[in-house]
Amino acid sequence: MNQSRGVDKHSAQYPGREQGAHESFTDTWLIVPCYNEGQVIQDVLEHARETFPNIVAVNDGSHDNSAEAIHAAGAHLVNHPVNLGQGAAIQTGVEYARTQPGAKYFVTFDADGQHQVKDVKRMIQRLRTEPIDIVVGTRFAGQEETQVPWIKRLVLRTVVFLSPRTRRLGLTDAHNGLRAFNAKVAHEMNIRMNGMSHASEIVSMIDARGWRVAEEPVDILYTEYSMSKGQSLINGVNILADGIVARRLP
Repeated sequence: MNQSRGVDKHSAQYPGREQGAHESFTDTWLIVPCYNEGQVIQDVLEHARETFPNIVAVNDGSHDNSAEAIHAAGAHLVNHPVNLGQGAAIQTGVEYARTQPGAKYFVTFDADGQHQVKDVKRMIQRLRTEPIDIVVGTRFAGQEETQVPWIKRLVLRTVVFLSPRTRRLGLTDAHNGLRAFNAKVAHEMNIRMNGMSHASEIVSMIDARGWRVAEEPVDILYTEYSMSKGQSLINGVNILADGIVARRLP
């Protein structure tokens, strides 16, 4: 894996401005898996860095200009030479971020612009003040469900219904990619499923390792771009199948 650090354009143009703006979140790292998101990722990262200065984006074997866009946004860049899948990209990002000095809190954050900084701020505040280890975003508490495309609602509700572990933990949206967690979780996290089924594997780790979990209502921005990359019913079935495999791994 190749690692590099993008040029911080904002600090160069406005010396001292960034430090004050980011003072309360310098202990937080955003982990952004990326595969062919060159159209949007620079804007996504630049906006997120206005609040969270520490971001590592894992370029998961993209064939477009994603790496250049990540570098231009001033984020830390880690390259996978080939596409290994979102689970592997998240694990790589976690391993990178947890070694950084002062890192206490970690967030998995999508590259396509669906996740919002305001939700992350609330999740980090809960980690700071409540006896919990991991906060999982949910689209099914506080947000109008009509904002969630019906096929995605069907897939996600089916996943929860067929997962006794997810129901036992009280999770309503376990496959939401927006999660925030503390250093204990970061150092114990070991994702082995390379594809989208990593979410089921994370739920398994929450249960098996006794991580204290809570949900936080979040608003997901379903743009035309993000919808074009949306999760189909077939992908949902694949998630379920991979989750069964994950539970059988030693």
